[in-house]
Amino acid sequence: MNGLHGIIFAYERRGELRELGEIRSSASIPFGGRYRAVDFPLSNLVDAGASNVGIVLHGQYQSLLDHLGTGKDWDLSRKRGGLRMLPPFNSQQSWGIMPFRGKMEALAGVRSYLETIRQDYVALMDGDLVANLPLRDILDSHIRSSADVTVVCGNDSFATSDGTYFELRDGRVTDIYYNLHQPRGYRGLEVYILSTELLLDMVDECAAKDIYSWRSILQSRKSSLSLCAYTWSGFAAQMRSVKEYYDRSMQLLDPAIRAELFTPSRPIRAKGTDRTSTYVGPDGVCVNSLISDGCSIEGTVENSIVFPGVAVEPGAVVRNSVLFQDVTVRRGANLSYVIADKDVEILADRTLMGHATYPLVLAKSSVV
Repeated sequence: MNGLHGIIFAYERRGELRELGEIRSSASIPFGGRYRAVDFPLSNLVDAGASNVGIVLHGQYQSLLDHLGTGKDWDLSRKRGGLRMLPPFNSQQSWGIMPFRGKMEALAGVRSYLETIRQDYVALMDGDLVANLPLRDILDSHIRSSADVTVVCGNDSFATSDGTYFELRDGRVTDIYYNLHQPRGYRGLEVYILSTELLLDMVDECAAKDIYSWRSILQSRKSSLSLCAYTWSGFAAQMRSVKEYYDRSMQLLDPAIRAELFTPSRPIRAKGTDRTSTYVGPDGVCVNSLISDGCSIEGTVENSIVFPGVAVEPGAVVRNSVLFQDVTVRRGANLSYVIADKDVEILADRTLMGHATYPLVLAKSSVV
């Protein structure tokens, strides 16, 4: 059956996310006012025509389960196929206890699921990649090039010190680098398209040789595989640290970036909130901010991103901050460069100030 099957890796925890990553995987971190990071790769796959998606889990996945549910909001609630959650039930190597060492070990743990894939091609994606990729075009390019594996690369703005880099020549991968101190080549977005047959073969080889990393198998087969690249020049981000999360969130205040990320031709789907309209009081002020439904703004909000259900009481000031769902900012409080997790309450007349290079993070349900 010619088509695309999606596999999203949502098993990794990022220690650099600090309080934001204590209760959730990076794939389920809230982003952009109403979304979770996983909404983006999931929507990319659905927009490309994928009707079957498996999400590889490990620990701290309750938040992700609550968000995704049956997959109905992404049109993936189906009697056959649809959305499949893949927790680590294989106890042979204690994968339910110890974290996966790499993607190939994670895929070996769901080998029986891979055997049920009916589509000819598989897209492997990280669950914390925020981008609006034209996966249908990428798949068509993969088929036209007769490549064994197509890797998706980003532009320089996406480059970080940890990751995979590719040297390219005429659209072909000539060399692969990892964890460079000085980035060179093109930064991989950790998106790969290959045939289902090849994926099964690589998983079996890795299991037989105790190779647990996708990077390792790609490097070892570099000379025998035809590796092509698709270069994406648009917005792309990954939630690997609090600083990166904050910087990428603030970029959404740029209308040009929002228009690119939320293009109508490839809609980003999210879980419905069923909230009422936002109320802005007579003295409420909203300047250059993203305000979600169900909020009550009676104070001042500037250069900030506000999730559903947030209340900013009279006299309170919120600047350069990200407030997650159902945060309450009491009268006279003053926030600057703050990331407040869900259900946080900032008491009256409190002053909380972080910095653009080190935002202050408030853990879920905390009272300050």
